[in-house]
Amino acid sequence: MDRLRRRVSGGEVEEVILALSPTAEGDGTALYVADRLKGTKVRITRLARGLATGASLDWANPGMLADALRDRREVES
Repeated sequence: MDRLRRRVSGGEVEEVILALSPTAEGDGTALYVADRLKGTKVRITRLARGLATGASLDWANPGMLADALRDRREVES
């Protein structure tokens, strides 16, 4: 986390896309990362819920991932 925060604070990163499985663990991780990056100017987004809830990203096909990226949204912390 410290390494990511340093990289984000360097000004070269415009957006952090959180590509996490849509599970309770993924939701918790997204909230943790968003909280740790609070105060930076970087946009923090997460893949849209076009992926089935509870499913693993291991089973996602390119079309599902494309839809999820297109419909991503800000992470609320």
